Amino acid sequence: MILLKNLVINFTMKITTEFEKFLLEVYDELLETFGPQHWWPGDTPLEIAIGAILTQNTNWRNVEKAIKNLKMRDLIDVDSLYSLPCEELSHLIKPSGFFNVKTKRLKSFIKFLKDSGGLEKLKHLDVSRLRKSLLEVSGIGKETADSIILYALEKPIFVVDAYTRRFLIRHGIISGNEEYDDIRQLFESSLPNDVDIYKEYHALIVKLGKVYCKTKPICEGCPLNKEKFWRFMR
Repeated sequence: MILLKNLVINFTMKITTEFEKFLLEVYDELLETFGPQHWWPGDTPLEIAIGAILTQNTNWRNVEKAIKNLKMRDLIDVDSLYSLPCEELSHLIKPSGFFNVKTKRLKSFIKFLKDSGGLEKLKHLDVSRLRKSLLEVSGIGKETADSIILYALEKPIFVVDAYTRRFLIRHGIISGNEEYDDIRQLFESSLPNDVDIYKEYHALIVKLGKVYCKTKPICEGCPLNKEKFWRFMR
């Protein structure tokens, strides 16, 4: 359950029409301001999944350098990465930071893919079963698992990150101590069950967080600094 400052959302009940309207208005405003974000960058589903793992605790520019190293060696495939020695993989992904830890995580994920028959086989699983399997892979947390499901496997699940929490806290939607899955369900219960909308919405929230809703917010010029977006503040 998520406590809002002026209403309680119970996930066994339908989300209020007013809150659904709020989230759709936010989406429309961000899309009009920033335009389509074309997320997630990657030539193949496997590359997107690798990027989701490597981007943990670093910025995307560093991930791009690591992926470029893998591409130059023609290593973006399950069999090549499975057989690649850990020391060599660590060297190639070093730009992404925490490379020894990420080598273990990437190796665990690649083994999971090999044992599961690859990403194409995983696409046939329902979201809940797929998510459960991914979360059993060493080093794969909820945000990473959901990013892989949404962007690599193109199945409908909403990705929650620090930018999402920050935006919701500042607009009076949550207090900040809510569980990841409660926030995820908040979006999924209020939005159409649509992969493209989930992809774009998450990307737009990230853009908002990087441009305006920073740790020290820049409210002047922010597209959400309008009266209608503060209606849950009390």
